[in-house]
Order: sequence, then C-alpha cells, then structure tokens
Amino acid sequence: SALQMDLILFWFLLFLDASRVIVTRSSGVLVDVVVDRYDVPKVCPREVQTEDFVRYHFNGTFYADGKKFDSSHDRSRAFVSQVGLGKLITGMDRGLQGMCVNERRRITVPPHLAYGSIGTGGVIPPDAVLVYDVLLLDIWNAEDKVEIRTISKPAICNRTTAASDFIRYHYNGTLLSGEAFDSSYSRNATYDTYLGQGDLIKGLDEGLLGMCVGERRVLIVPPFLAYGENGYGTLVPPQASLVFEVLLVDVFNPKDDLIVEVKEVPEGCTRRTKARDYIRYHYNGTFQDGSAFDSSYQRNSTYNTYIGMGYVIKGMDKALQGLCAGEKRRIIIPPHLAYGEGGVGDFIPGSAVLVFDIHVIDFHNPKDPVQIKVTHRPQDCNVTSEADDYIQYSYNCSLMDGTLLYSSDQYDSSSTTTLGANKVIVGLEEGLSGMCVGERREVVIPPHWGHGENGAGEVPGSAVLFFELELLELQKGVPEGYMFVWLGDGPDPLFPAMDLNSDKEVPQEEFSSFIMTEISQGRGRLRPGVDAHSIIKDMFNNQDRNKDGKITEDELTLKDDEETKQARRDEL
Repeated sequence: SALQMDLILFWFLLFLDASRVIVTRSSGVLVDVVVDRYDVPKVCPREVQTEDFVRYHFNGTFYADGKKFDSSHDRSRAFVSQVGLGKLITGMDRGLQGMCVNERRRITVPPHLAYGSIGTGGVIPPDAVLVYDVLLLDIWNAEDKVEIRTISKPAICNRTTAASDFIRYHYNGTLLSGEAFDSSYSRNATYDTYLGQGDLIKGLDEGLLGMCVGERRVLIVPPFLAYGENGYGTLVPPQASLVFEVLLVDVFNPKDDLIVEVKEVPEGCTRRTKARDYIRYHYNGTFQDGSAFDSSYQRNSTYNTYIGMGYVIKGMDKALQGLCAGEKRRIIIPPHLAYGEGGVGDFIPGSAVLVFDIHVIDFHNPKDPVQIKVTHRPQDCNVTSEADDYIQYSYNCSLMDGTLLYSSDQYDSSSTTTLGANKVIVGLEEGLSGMCVGERREVVIPPHWGHGENGAGEVPGSAVLFFELELLELQKGVPEGYMFVWLGDGPDPLFPAMDLNSDKEVPQEEFSSFIMTEISQGRGRLRPGVDAHSIIKDMFNNQDRNKDGKITEDELTLKDDEETKQARRDEL
C-alpha cells in the first residue's frame, strides 16, 4: 500500500542522514510534522523534553509560497514558551522535542497540527501548511538548580568561601548560546561583593559557595535564579539562562584577624621584637591568588621601620612583633588591617587580602647598648686594653643574618688601632676595650653605635653588626697629645741624666740613646704604633729651641711645666 511504501521510504532516509527527520505523509498529504535538522552542534549536553522551557528565534513562512507570516527576529526578541503542555501549536510541541541549544531546524507543520481548517486572526488562512525555521537559544526546567562544573582547583585549599564572606572574583558571562554579555576581564578589575547576603543573583550566591582561592568553575544558572522575566537591560534578555566562568581571586571575612604561619625560627633565639624596636626585613608581597605586587628583594634593599608605632599598616605593625632575628614567617592580612576598600592606586586593589613572606634580618632598640660576649679568656690575664693602647686584632664583621661583610683574613696583616683615637666605630672601641691578649669575643653593635642610618661601604643603613674579635697584641699607650711618658718618676734632675758624657750639651744621637735606654729598662714608653726614630727626632726638635743641633739645660722644658704655659703638646 502507499502507507507501507511511505514508511519504508522514511526509515531508509532516516538511516541515510541521521540529521534529518522525515515524518510520514499519506497520499501526498502530511500526517505529522516534518523536521529537518540542518545544523546540529557537535556537543549537545541537553535536549528539549516535555515540560522544558525554551527560548528561540524563528521565521515563520507558508509552505505554499514561502511568504513570511511571522518572525521573532523582526521583533528583536526571542520567543519563550513551555514545550509539550499545549502552550504551543501541536506541531511545534512535537517539532521542538530533542532539540539542542544552537541547533537550527526547519519544522514543517500540517494544518491539523497547526491552525486547522479555520486559520487564525486573518494571518493564517485555513488549511495552511506552516514552515518554522528555528534557532534554539536556551533551555531550562522548573526543577533545575545551579549547575556547578569545577574546571580546576588548587592542590592546597585551607579555606573555602562561606556566606557573609567578602570575595573578589573574575568572570566571563555568556548566554547558554555562547553569546557574551559581560566580563570582568574587559574592565581589568575583579567583581567584589559580599557572598550569601542577597547582593548577587541567587544562582551566583549559591554557585560561589565552597570555592578556594585560585579555583575555576563554570556555573550554569537558570533564569528564575538569575534575572527572570525582566532580564537585565540590553545585556541579558528576559528568561535567559546564564553561564559564568569564574575564577576566585580573594576571600576574607570582616571578622578575620591576622593569620601568621611561622616558617623558620633560628636556634638560640633569646630576644624577640617588641613595640618601638627598629626592624630591617626582606619580604615578598603577593595577593591570595599568588600574583606579586611588591618585593624588597627586587630592590636589593630591606624594608626598615619602627614597629608598633603606626609607621606601617595595622596588620604588619602587629605581625612584626614577637619575632627573632633570622625568623621567617608568612603573614596573611585582611584588607581592614591593610589598605581597606580604597586600596592604593593601581598598586593594591580595594578590599585586597595581602600575603607577606618575610625574613627578619635584624632589629634593635634606640636604647640598646653594645652587647659583649666573651667566648674565650686566657687564664693569665693581668693586662687589659684601654684608651691610648695600641692593639693588633683579628675580626669578622657580619650582618645578623650571617652575611659576611669584612674580615681581617682578607688582608695580609691583622688590623691595628689606637684605642680612643676615633679610628674605628664607637661600638667596636667598646668591644675591644678591656681585652687580654688571646681573648676572643662576640660583639653585637646596634647602628647608633655603628654606622647609623646611612651605613658605610658594604654596611647597609641602620644595620646591626656582629663582630667576632680576637686580641693578638697589646702595646700600652700614652695619653692623647704625648709622645713619651715615664712609667714612674723620671730622673730628677733630668738634664744631667740625659747628658751622658757630661759636656753640658745633648746632641740628637745622645738624646736618642738616653730615651731608648729608658724604654729598654722599663722606665719610659713611646707612643705605640708610630716609628720610634721619628718620634724621638720630633721630641729632640721640640727641645732644640734655637735649632743648633743640641739641647742645653736652659732649653729643656718638661711637658707638665709647659701645660701651665699653654705650650705645644708634643714636647718631652
């Protein structure tokens, strides 16, 4: 029969092209809809079923002459309806079944499944075969919930978002058809808001819960959990499902306090920072997503500040107390303890949580003295260093983090100085005083006893210095301004003792022999660290008033006598 032949032809064509559905016709008359699926997307996660809501564009034409009778495109507004419940003509209820978003179909509807023998409203004549060219834009069901697809998640997640948290996130927003309607990336700024308090559409309030910083999700939000029947201006049409690809950048709660993670504490920590101390530290500053905003290492210079006095943000002021020199910590500071809602220009976004990885180099208090620790002291220690002494010593000078700055080992000979002559920094003078030959010390010198705020050479500004000292030699000195002193009572009278050959005059050679004899027998001492011949020559010239190459008794004047006459200070 003709009906059997039509059925055979139908199945043959169905298998020949799965993208086209041809339904039966009898004696040339359509008995059901004819569906031509001429453009089907490769991926179709969901097909239209009875009771689904759909949003689609269409052009409606007459089969007979191709004349258009209606078009949603002309109205610039997609058509929205529910499928399978009689809200559409029967032919469309059937023709939309199994359709995918972004699929294009040509649905041919016979009169008895359209407007029948009566037609409608003067637009559709009786017994008209209708052709609908349909593009499906959206599909949802009243039972739908927010669909959450996790794209990626960090391996470590110590905290997830919860209601009442404040979050910062990036997103790309599209309709279900893939048409973009908004993106935070295009504005180069995160979207910042409280979560779970009605500041977002319901679908986002639900879909953003339980996220980690750095997590990426795709959220599919049905219209009744988005902008519903009204849509959103020109961006979101009425009854549109929304797709958000989101990246969580930041999260905190207004009740949050500092989070401090101790990474490394040096052994033997006997002192910790406190308010009014001055600290030098290195840091790397990042946001919670790991992106960097600042680093002292890049500037090759520590950050230096007083703590507990309001010179840094509140969170850092608090976090920098109770640390040891050399300690490493991670500090997470919520925005209300950092730069708040305003941020800092393009440098720190508003409401940003800041993460600092810090390394304390050193700290001190402006009232700190020089700290001296004796590590070795010889048993025989009768003579110790003091002002005017000439000493020879070895040293290592380091920063408190162990960075070696200077060492006497770098030179061919040990270091020498005269104590009290202002040849070394005051703190080192202090550390070298009172030492025995062979004694070793560890000396900590705060910057106000060292090189101060400006530093010097390789010494950074405001740096605390650590010296390892050993006294190698000690020559007792003479008071400032003297070149020679008696170690007891000098010869009295002096001139006859100097006049070795008793000829009433003392030439330079005789004068030199006298002085050297006094030194060798322990009765006198020359200024150490200066050439003895030069000193004795200067002493002779000072006494040889008439410059005739010899000293007479009339020319000889003791320094103590000269002091009362405000004479030169470099005479005998």
